[in-house]
Amino acid sequence: METTANNLVTVEKSKTSKIDQVDFDNLSFGSIYSDHMLVCDYKNGAWENPKVVPYGPVSLDPSAKIFHYGQSIFEGMKAYKDSEESTWLFRPLDNHKRLNISAKRLAIPEIPEDYFMEGLKALLKVDDQWIPKNEGSSMYIRPFIFASGQGFHASPANEYKFMICLAPSGSYFSGKVKVLIEEKYSRSANGGVGYAKAGGNYAGQFYPTQLAVEKGYNQVIWTDDNTHEYIEEAGAMNIFVRINDTLITGPTSDRILDGITRKSIIEIAKEEKIAVEVRKLTVAEVVAAAKDGSLKEMFGAGTAAVISPISGFGFKETDYDLPELEESYASLLKKRITDIQYNKAEDKFGWRYKL
Repeated sequence: METTANNLVTVEKSKTSKIDQVDFDNLSFGSIYSDHMLVCDYKNGAWENPKVVPYGPVSLDPSAKIFHYGQSIFEGMKAYKDSEESTWLFRPLDNHKRLNISAKRLAIPEIPEDYFMEGLKALLKVDDQWIPKNEGSSMYIRPFIFASGQGFHASPANEYKFMICLAPSGSYFSGKVKVLIEEKYSRSANGGVGYAKAGGNYAGQFYPTQLAVEKGYNQVIWTDDNTHEYIEEAGAMNIFVRINDTLITGPTSDRILDGITRKSIIEIAKEEKIAVEVRKLTVAEVVAAAKDGSLKEMFGAGTAAVISPISGFGFKETDYDLPELEESYASLLKKRITDIQYNKAEDKFGWRYKL
């Protein structure tokens, strides 16, 4: 057993490695896991020191409250290798901050910043050789916290586990996606947990998305819970709509996740002198723009896909195709972000974090 320099994180290295079994030229997304993981337990009212241990199953009592009351939150991050094989993170402190925002909403103890960052750095150091070096690939990082404490009483648990697992990954989506604007189901509601990255938010999306897939679509465009008049999110991503030369995205709220990629796109777009409006956007406005030709682009934005262009959408049994653009905002903004992430371009915003 080893200990990192700051004596906060202990490291137990795996006796064997699976890395020789991995085809790094043909990586799917999030289905292969590195040799180690980070584990940190909350007991007796405090977080214990984080540990890097060999990747493997977690043992839980059947009465663990995660199974019964769904106290579970997570984050999504990536680590990148540049041409000189240095490793970079993208806005990691924003992920830590958002994890604690989610924790507070679900009555989960907040994780200290040094536990999060030092634990993450120790884990990435041990599994450095697992970080893909191929263009377009990266190390997907999944921090999460769940209730491990026992009991059938409907109340917050008294014990929790904070973990980080690593998955060398290729692209999340390949090509453009076709979406269906949702008219019945809602992703979240005012006063709810839509702004938190709670596991239950995503579980509730699966059934409506499944119905959309059965109709020939890839994802759902979520609308507001009250009237279904306003565009809110695209599947598990924030959504951007380009009408003429203006880029529009909805404001964050109780219902909409404060996406880190979303914030980055807004700042880069402004720096590129692209007109950006953060405002409510009605379905009727999008449909009208599609009919009169002023709707130029729609795309989802999130950590996994970065930017996922939308080729068309369905609404009230009618499909609307979007034009093929030679110089799209989506391609420009994706290149600007990924060039920063892979250390190919100047980082004017201070987002890049070198390990």
